[in-house]
Amino acid sequence: MTARALLQESDISRALTRIAHEILESNRGTSNLLIIGIHTRGAILAQRLGAILDKIEPGSGVVGSLDITMHRDDLANQPARTPRRTEIPAGGIDDRTVVLVDDVLFSGRTIRAALDALSDIGRPKAVRLAVLVDRGHRELPIRADFVGKNLPTSLAERIQVKVTEIDGVDEVVVEP
Repeated sequence: MTARALLQESDISRALTRIAHEILESNRGTSNLLIIGIHTRGAILAQRLGAILDKIEPGSGVVGSLDITMHRDDLANQPARTPRRTEIPAGGIDDRTVVLVDDVLFSGRTIRAALDALSDIGRPKAVRLAVLVDRGHRELPIRADFVGKNLPTSLAERIQVKVTEIDGVDEVVVEP
């Protein structure tokens, strides 16, 4: 069985535009809003969300990135990873609404690690979660506030998000 595409470039673009509008509505504007993407693809999606937010309300696309490598609970089981650079915009995260952005929400463990990493940086007013794909199968009590697409999958399947900046194409595929 081969991989099959579930979302194409236009689907991803529409989903991110919708998420941007939902973020603005739930935050009641852009006051103290900060978008932080989880490396690697979450950071790219966060940059795209920031650009969309800037088009809707100029100056609102304040974006940073977060490396969670040292906060993961599976370091002993995974190949060595090179930590990425965490970039927090001027003013930090204290008393701001932070929207964490990731590509796929699965077990919830990546988001737990991201929350730990955020707590090392500061104390946000609130933390929200935006994901392009929610595939279910949570192991921790974590849910996304903003979801591009719910794609229920079996545990045997793997969802792969591809972005032009890394993979040369924008698409979401499921692999058996």
